[in-house]
Amino acid sequence: MQAVVMAGGEGSRLRPLTINRPKPMVPIVNQPCLGHIFDLLKRHGIEDSFVTLQYLASVIQDSYGDGGSVGMRLRYSIEESPLGTGGSVRQLAGDLDGTFIVISGDALTDIDLSKVIAFHKERGAAVTLTLVHVPNPLEYGVVITEPDGRIRKFLEKPSWGEVFSDTINTGIYVIEPRVLERYEMGEVFDFGKDLFPKLLLEGEPLFGYIADGYWTDIGSITEYARANADLLNGKLRVGPVGHELMPGVWTEGPVEIDESARITGPVFLGEGVKIGPHTRIVGPTVLRDYVSVDVGAVIDSSIVWRNSYVGERAELHGALVGRQCALKSRVVLEEGSVIGDHSVVNENARVRAQVKVWPDKQIESGAVVGSSLIWGAQGRRALFGRFGVTGIVNIDLTPEFISRLGAAYASTLSVGATITMNRDQHRSSRMLKRGLMSGIVSAGVHVADLLQAPLPIGRFQTRRIGAAGGVHVRVSPFDVRVCDVKFFDRQALDMDKAQERKVETIFFREDLRRVSYDDVGRIYESPRVGEAYSDAFLSEVAHRKEITDAKPKIVVNYSHGTAAQFLPQLLNRLGIEVVAVNGIVSENIGSRSFEEFQEELRQLAVLVPALGAQLGVIIDAGGEKVFVVDDRGRIVNDMHFLAAFVSLTVRQAPGVVAVPVYAPSSIEEIVAGRGGRVQRVRASAEAQMSLAAREQPLLVGDGVGGFIFPRFHPSFDGLFATVRLLELLIAAKQSLSEVVDATPPVHVARLQVGCPWDQKGRVMRMLAQDPQTERTRQVDGVKHQNDGEWVVVLPDADRPLFNVYAEGPDDDRAWTLVHEYAERLERLRAS
Repeated sequence: MQAVVMAGGEGSRLRPLTINRPKPMVPIVNQPCLGHIFDLLKRHGIEDSFVTLQYLASVIQDSYGDGGSVGMRLRYSIEESPLGTGGSVRQLAGDLDGTFIVISGDALTDIDLSKVIAFHKERGAAVTLTLVHVPNPLEYGVVITEPDGRIRKFLEKPSWGEVFSDTINTGIYVIEPRVLERYEMGEVFDFGKDLFPKLLLEGEPLFGYIADGYWTDIGSITEYARANADLLNGKLRVGPVGHELMPGVWTEGPVEIDESARITGPVFLGEGVKIGPHTRIVGPTVLRDYVSVDVGAVIDSSIVWRNSYVGERAELHGALVGRQCALKSRVVLEEGSVIGDHSVVNENARVRAQVKVWPDKQIESGAVVGSSLIWGAQGRRALFGRFGVTGIVNIDLTPEFISRLGAAYASTLSVGATITMNRDQHRSSRMLKRGLMSGIVSAGVHVADLLQAPLPIGRFQTRRIGAAGGVHVRVSPFDVRVCDVKFFDRQALDMDKAQERKVETIFFREDLRRVSYDDVGRIYESPRVGEAYSDAFLSEVAHRKEITDAKPKIVVNYSHGTAAQFLPQLLNRLGIEVVAVNGIVSENIGSRSFEEFQEELRQLAVLVPALGAQLGVIIDAGGEKVFVVDDRGRIVNDMHFLAAFVSLTVRQAPGVVAVPVYAPSSIEEIVAGRGGRVQRVRASAEAQMSLAAREQPLLVGDGVGGFIFPRFHPSFDGLFATVRLLELLIAAKQSLSEVVDATPPVHVARLQVGCPWDQKGRVMRMLAQDPQTERTRQVDGVKHQNDGEWVVVLPDADRPLFNVYAEGPDDDRAWTLVHEYAERLERLRAS
């Protein structure tokens, strides 16, 4: 027997799930609904089927082709305009060999089709309708039958006053081809509204078979969720949905589940699913292929489609999440909420119950979405943030996105220009770098490949060869799942806002330059990268002989970064004895957590005095920042280290030192005592490097382990900072502990205060106009100074929050000030 599968449904009540796919292709647990129908047909020996299509027909054709992949013979009939259920089948009359079965591709059922067909033949019926009992028949066509099954009456979507039966039409019919002849080819007609009532009036033998088993239409979001739950709960007579990994948990392929995760079935896990530590999954829940669930997330009675990401401590309660979505940390999806394909819900956002978010939307951090987002994509507010273009690998930063980004960047440069590219050691960075390269050369720009090198060396080489710019790709120092793409200008400084806007404009307008084949850019290895940097580095060490004579010993933690490929040779040439920690450069090792970093600092504090070393340093994986332990094994606070480094610097040669607005006031005291001057600069790395290049101060320090030595090059350089610190100590004939003890104490506290994006400007204006303070400065953010104390409020460039810094006469007063200002910001926001 042949089958006609009706698969043209649009599924308007299932939107946004059906924006990018027809209703029959909506997945139910382990495969599309249509796949379950094909399995049902095969179980009853029906392997030759026609599939009628209309809405997004190519999605079904591309998925199933000729049917060979599912053990069927499939042929397709595409309606150019709606013909009704009967009209679409009438188009196939010439290809149907005899009695055939019609079945909907967008209902889930396990009805015994063999019994329906046998009943049809026994009764000699012209048409047999398959009927089932339902609790609420109002949304369906009710069918009233005689005891022998002959149909007596049809009621199309009756009111309760008209309900005389709970037996409804499932849309599964066994039909004799002759009944189709009552209508012409191409004529619009429906089985239930037109053909069957007509046959009933004519006295044709119409029968209804009341079937046992499961049947549901997935016509709404609620019914769709229920269908998934019913399949998981074993309410259908179908084969297993996969291998039972543990009681109530099924999978179709290899998965990764952390031993601390708690999973309560029924739960289905697709191939490649990753369940992180301390997560909680409660059934009925479906996580389709390659879903990643991060630390501490909670997923309860929810469905997440393939390639989606659920962030740290996110919560999903009865939610539906489409394909390739990113739910960032601490997102909450309430009951009945639906997130469309390719959408991003940023940190701390909440989507209220029953709210639907259409595909390709961005919900900002901290937002509360109380009504459905339908028209117009939110889009990213901007590509660039504080650390360049940043995102989760293969969620935000996909190969497609990154190639387009490279082409957009290159489109701002001249055809034939050359830029440098380098990366850290991680394989995610390598993937993204290669994607960027393909986009860049497609726009006619050459790439001088520096392979893998620390960021300072990448910047140095960009300036040295006179490149038009540069790109560095790294794993974020804050999160191993995240990568940063940093773009430089021709001075190897971070691109300014005007340049960033040019790239963003081209990217969002998709106004990408595509050159002819003979103008495609070249990719080549840049020569003498390490050698040129080493020569310039050593030429800047003024007290080289003194260092060699002193034979110092230091402990260096390389953080498994690429600095370990360059710094050891430099230290060796200076005669410095080095004890290396974490010096293996591995593509599998990324950033560490704050707790892991603190533990490594504590370990370093034990090692340094035990080995009799002059100092210990942790160089961050990018090679830009240094964090120190003195010879007595004391961890030196970042701000205190800045003050000590400034003190050593101005002893050698008084001059200008640049520090951010939140650096301690004691730095002015230190520098003034040596006849120098302190210049306050904005907190951004871009502003600090620009000032270094423009004004050439003695030193720029950012207060968080970063130092710039403009005479060498105007970029943060942790490799050079390590040697310069040792050089200054040897020249001063002092240990680091002595310098630290002689430096005025530092009492600076920091706190973060949340504030929605749309209120940050208003709050800053009100704070700047506050009359309660003696003096207000606005170099960067707002700085209030009063009786020797100060508070700085800096709006965060990437997140909906303020960074609040305060300095007081002691730590207690500094913390009191930041908490007072946090409360003041909350009051201003609420006013």
